[in-house]
Amino acid sequence: MALTITTLAERPEFAATLWEMDHTWPEFALNDPIADLFYPFTDTTYADYVLVADDDAEPGRVVARACMMPYRSEAAELPDDGWDGVIRRGWLARARGRRANGVSALEISVRKDRQGEGLSGVMLRAMRERAALLGFAELVAPVRPNRKHLEPGTPMAEYAWRVREDGLPYDPWLRVHVRAGGKIVKVAPRSMVVAGTLAEWRTWTGLPFDRSGEVEVPGALTPVHCRVEHDHAVYVEPNVWVSHPLS
Repeated sequence: MALTITTLAERPEFAATLWEMDHTWPEFALNDPIADLFYPFTDTTYADYVLVADDDAEPGRVVARACMMPYRSEAAELPDDGWDGVIRRGWLARARGRRANGVSALEISVRKDRQGEGLSGVMLRAMRERAALLGFAELVAPVRPNRKHLEPGTPMAEYAWRVREDGLPYDPWLRVHVRAGGKIVKVAPRSMVVAGTLAEWRTWTGLPFDRSGEVEVPGALTPVHCRVEHDHAVYVEPNVWVSHPLS
């Protein structure tokens, strides 16, 4: 099957169904309010930064998507607020009429029935090519390691640098990035912050959230901090900054 990868700007007909694609994101991760500064504007403001893929077996049906965000930073070091940070900085740069001086990956999602075919790596390579075509010398990515949720108690600073005998990262998704030419730079300790009432967390997870303390939630990379007496729970997700030089 031949895969066709284009921008959303080139194929705007995908905008109507782009977010209906089956995915594996946990429900709570879809409730980060910072996401509202990017996703509602993908088919207008950021259509040149969204890649869509279909194939000749099902033309017109999305197989995978990849999203990037242009942003501006005055600091030499990548921000500790990772995913949230680049979206916020990108929005502020646009609102203030300032030119972006960086571009960050936000996500690569593959339809559930097509996972395991190596399409994430294909989309990552396409994202690198697109970022270079847009004139950027580097693509950065606040990577969400895809096996970290299996050991939420392990500090990300320990997990991110774990390697196999061949020297490649232990985590499969980090390994894909390194094989594509990326370099692990640092941990973004508060890359995504999701806060909600206990009722909201019960809806998102199906868990009782009836005791104060740390709650391990399926799909979460670290425990969720629950405070029954204050009727809220907060999830602070660390990610791993990876730099992809493009020249």
